[in-house]
Amino acid sequence: MPAPVLAVQNLRKSFAALKAVDGVSFAVQHGEIVGLVGPNGAGKTTTINMVLGVLQPTSGNVAIDGLDVATDRSAALSRTNFAAVYAPLPGNLTIEQNLRVFGMIYAVPNLSKRIEELLAEFQLERYRKTKSGLLSSGEQTRLGLAKAMLNRPRLLLLDEPTASIDPSSARDIRAGIKKFVAGGHGGVLWTSHNMYEVQEMCDRVLFLSRGKIVLEGDPKTLPQAHGAASLDDLFVAVAHENLDGATP
Repeated sequence: MPAPVLAVQNLRKSFAALKAVDGVSFAVQHGEIVGLVGPNGAGKTTTINMVLGVLQPTSGNVAIDGLDVATDRSAALSRTNFAAVYAPLPGNLTIEQNLRVFGMIYAVPNLSKRIEELLAEFQLERYRKTKSGLLSSGEQTRLGLAKAMLNRPRLLLLDEPTASIDPSSARDIRAGIKKFVAGGHGGVLWTSHNMYEVQEMCDRVLFLSRGKIVLEGDPKTLPQAHGAASLDDLFVAVAHENLDGATP
């Protein structure tokens, strides 16, 4: 069996007395979309930043495609990429310039061809010479995802990828991510506060509360298993530590 595209083992991160992430373990398999959800302050973004190598764990291990991020950082991180609406690309560069700069950072082979493929896939051809700071929210989101796909990542990290964009654009983004996974390219770790989106997109969902994973399962069946009418209601129950049959 191939190694998981992401393996997180007993991950911990403390800031002085605060345990932001407290013994988190999970995996993302090839061809799988895993949702990481929880209330604000639960530890989602801290976990993602440790996976990306932005934060050093207090303890624990992160492996991407079988490569330990701590000991083989460059090779591991070359297999991943990231997109979030709160992390726009440099606004003084055009779409084409942004993709070229990041493509060079990732040493993408046949870069010009890859840029043309992504401009077409994300419907950005006519904006290629437009500075990204002048784009609409939906266009900036598409550019961020095009950047995230440049190196054909084995692990794609998406933090609130469709927040603040219109439903039509969000639907297109979700379709593109499903296409990426169906093509066998890798796996996705997806964070969102949109429970409809999580239920539609994710094969599994992990609920974080106070830095710990308190629930895990199929987002379509997990609510009923814990006495909740919907994934939204289950989210609220986790946030208020009021679960039927589980104690965070």
